[in-house]
Amino acid sequence: MKILFDDVTMIGTMNKDGYEIGNGYVVVEDNIIRYVGKNKPDSNFDRVIDGKGKLMLPGFVNTHHHFYQSLFRNIKEVNDLKLFDWLTYLYEKWKYIDEEAVYISTIVAIMEMMKTGVTTTTDHLYLVPNGNTKIFDAQIEGAKLTGIRFHPTRGSMSLSKKDGGLPPDSVVQNDDEILKHTEDMIEKYHNPEKYSMLRIAIAPCSPFSVTKNIMIRSLKLSKKYNVLLHTHLAETVDEEIFCLEKFNLRPVDYMESIGWINPNVWFAHMVHLSDEDIEKLKRGDIGMAHCPTSNMKLGSGIARVVELKDKIRIGLAVDGSSSNDTGNFIQEIRNALLLQRVKYGSDKITARDVLKFATIGGAKVLRMDDYIGSIEEGKAADLIMFDLDKIELSGGLNDLITVPVFLDVKKVDFSMINGEIIIEKGEFVKLDETEFTRKQNKISKRLIC
Repeated sequence: MKILFDDVTMIGTMNKDGYEIGNGYVVVEDNIIRYVGKNKPDSNFDRVIDGKGKLMLPGFVNTHHHFYQSLFRNIKEVNDLKLFDWLTYLYEKWKYIDEEAVYISTIVAIMEMMKTGVTTTTDHLYLVPNGNTKIFDAQIEGAKLTGIRFHPTRGSMSLSKKDGGLPPDSVVQNDDEILKHTEDMIEKYHNPEKYSMLRIAIAPCSPFSVTKNIMIRSLKLSKKYNVLLHTHLAETVDEEIFCLEKFNLRPVDYMESIGWINPNVWFAHMVHLSDEDIEKLKRGDIGMAHCPTSNMKLGSGIARVVELKDKIRIGLAVDGSSSNDTGNFIQEIRNALLLQRVKYGSDKITARDVLKFATIGGAKVLRMDDYIGSIEEGKAADLIMFDLDKIELSGGLNDLITVPVFLDVKKVDFSMINGEIIIEKGEFVKLDETEFTRKQNKISKRLIC
């Protein structure tokens, strides 16, 4: 199918030159962008989509999440707790999740992000209640239903309370079980080809919930299959204290000691970094999933993004819904800008900086920037559009590219993933929001009680 986006009022390509095109044209053939420019193509099209009054951007890339947590939002008992206390309480609820819970929460979490512009996402599913590894297959099936471009991780926890970790025994596995199933998942699902819709990464949960052995063996497995590695790191002061007591090393130093400072790694959070840490991360070509809203809610601190942005690969992330309470990626972009300005001043980071984090930056973090993250010929047709003719945007159209950052756009009006139209006129084309919302609330009520 050949589609023309006709006379788009503004196209923010997010390519290496930061090219912005007013009154431009985009041609999509099947799942590939074939033309981007100012001249109207002279050809026959299966469909012409009017771009007047629209802002077009590359689809957003979410670099860290825990989909199942969308079942556990706004829980009174944990709303005012710090991370370790928050986790300790919620582990006792999470140990009851099953395949249905993961399947439905995956669909709901993805739909929520799609409404706010996400076309590619990862997920960090790290707990395995009572050894039920079928939850990973359930998650992939749920994601496939939505049409998202998916780069999930096979997460894990192997260090329970009895061994000095935080989680209960019921959600952890031993190292051999974890590595065997992880390899099975890679063999079954991972597609390394360009334009892939599904890739698998390896993601031990955190320094305080897995053994050193699983970290080292995960690294070896990553090298065997050339897949990415991911974990939480340097999120809180409590984590730093844990690493010093357990390993006599700070978190980044610990990662370096086991070979995890390398170009196939991205870390979530990285709030508490020293100057020396930053230089190590730069030398290792590390990726970062920056989660500003989660860090604010849990009081974890403000990551040093202004100092990191020219040194490492940075993407944005909504994080798990129960430490954010939304999957609103547009909100994440705005919070990323505002939180950094609180710390560093308004002249140290721009709206275009955070839009790059949201698009090409996230693509670089997931090592998918050869085919997503910007609007360029030969890249995948992952496109979003915002209708500029709305009351909440009125009087704010001087700088069209920054409209989603500074103004209250709420949601996208159009979304295309891999050449397939997912959202049109602000509504899902195939998915039923009401159906999945009802199922999600029923499961959530059962698990929280």
